[in-house]
Amino acid sequence: METLAITLLVIDTIALIVLVLLQSGKSAGLSGAISGGAEQLFGKQKARGIDAVLHKATIITGVLFFVLAFLSAYILG
Repeated sequence: METLAITLLVIDTIALIVLVLLQSGKSAGLSGAISGGAEQLFGKQKARGIDAVLHKATIITGVLFFVLAFLSAYILG
C-alpha cells in the first residue's frame, strides 16, 4: 500500500510539472502589472481550447497531489 501511494504521488507530481510548463504565460511582466494589468485581470476573457483543458487538468492534478500527499503521510506515519 505504501509503495502504491508513493508511486501515484510521484506520477502525479511529474504530471503536474508537465502541465504547468505546457501552459502559456498570461502576464506581461512588470510593465503589464503596473500599466495594463487591470484590463487583463478584470476583462471577460476566458481561456479557450487547449489553455482551458490545461487549466482544468492542472487544478485536478493539484488537488490530487494534496490528497495523495496527505494519504501517503497518513499511511507512512
